[in-house]
Amino acid sequence: MKNNRRNFIKLAGMAGIGLTGAGILPAYADKREGPVQNPVQKFNMSGYAAPKIDTVRIGIIGTGNRGTGAVVRISKIGNVEIKALCDIRPEKVNAAKKRLEGTGQNPAVYVGNSEEWKKICERDDIDLIYVTTPWHLHTPMAVYAMDHGKHVCVEVPAATTVEECWQLVETSERTRKHCMMLENTCYDFFEMLTLNMARQGFFGEIIHAEGAYIHDLLASNFNKNAYWDMWRLKQNASRNGSLYPTHGLGPVCQVMNINRGDKMDYLVSVSGKDFMMGDMAKKLASKDDFFKPFVDKPFRGNMNTTTIRTNQGRTIMIQHDVTSPRPYSRIHLVSGTKGTALKYPEPGRISTSHEGWLSEQEFKSLEEKYKPAIVRKIGELAKRVGGHGGMDFLMDWRTIDCLRNGLPLDQDVYDAALWSSIFPLSELSVNNRSNSIDVPDFTSGAWKNNKPIDISLLKGGNTKVKI
Repeated sequence: MKNNRRNFIKLAGMAGIGLTGAGILPAYADKREGPVQNPVQKFNMSGYAAPKIDTVRIGIIGTGNRGTGAVVRISKIGNVEIKALCDIRPEKVNAAKKRLEGTGQNPAVYVGNSEEWKKICERDDIDLIYVTTPWHLHTPMAVYAMDHGKHVCVEVPAATTVEECWQLVETSERTRKHCMMLENTCYDFFEMLTLNMARQGFFGEIIHAEGAYIHDLLASNFNKNAYWDMWRLKQNASRNGSLYPTHGLGPVCQVMNINRGDKMDYLVSVSGKDFMMGDMAKKLASKDDFFKPFVDKPFRGNMNTTTIRTNQGRTIMIQHDVTSPRPYSRIHLVSGTKGTALKYPEPGRISTSHEGWLSEQEFKSLEEKYKPAIVRKIGELAKRVGGHGGMDFLMDWRTIDCLRNGLPLDQDVYDAALWSSIFPLSELSVNNRSNSIDVPDFTSGAWKNNKPIDISLLKGGNTKVKI
């Protein structure tokens, strides 16, 4: 597309491009776009409140690992109709529909071929499309849905290339339809607590933050039954950077008011070598020919560390490691001039000096004082419904409540684009000997005046929960 929002840097010789010729990856894997300049905003979606929808009618595309859980959670939210379910695998979509028996929900089922999902987007009795498919399908589905008059909630990452990030932004602005990335960690209890504390000045001026996705998925990535068509292993066999940055990044961006008073300027990303995935591929291929196409592929490094500098001089460190046998961690470090928070290893802790962490009793007192209104209202209900300890349900409930009450969403399309862009931008840095890479301003300068969304105020809040 000819557009002055995008002046791409094309880098030749990047790892993984040759894989497409070997038949292991679809064509989307060979695009490696760089930073953009001279953006022009068509309409500011930050703080945008769409018209109220009393009963939110939903179509869910993808009923695999994440989709089925979403089906169950959403069925427990009042003023919701699940109108349609779609998956390329009949057994998956039928199993998801079966989970709705006795809920009063009776969605239509779309299966049979890879284009069935478009029929859901084209229906005139659906308000929101919920996308829980493999990564490379997220942007095409979200764009198509918005073009057909639907709001969109899309799983993480919302995009896998910078070009796709701009497609999301431009489509959302043009259609004035919400495009929210389903970053559930922004609704975890400690993360919301630290966000509320930051909003009320507890930490002082925020200096530095850290996040991560450290999660041993080695066995899952090589499991034939874990991800459809081995899509996640294919991504790991072709892309070398911070492939899944948003779980650690989203909550600290909210704390720092990124896109709403500050913006990312540039990043530097370093990846070590792969110490484990290549060996696993060879081991499995020696016993099963199915894995032979993955032998000797340039798997991404075990550990990636990406450092970001913001316009206001703050720094963010994001790590990605999904193979080593380390305990699960998203780090979630918030460092300010008056205090510090750190979640992992759990339990979360707070400090106000270099002498150490506050006692458990002192922490409990702060937790009660700064507990966000959304947690006070439905926190215990969310834990009962579940979804990563309740944060998934908090995210779903809050999103539906905002749509029903005509409120801006907590995460907008600029957050979806920015947080997702760290994936391809980190890859650019890694493949360019870890040189610094400029981060696009997806708000087109509007970050200077955009106002933070304060979850703790909980305007609306009248959507019922059905347990």
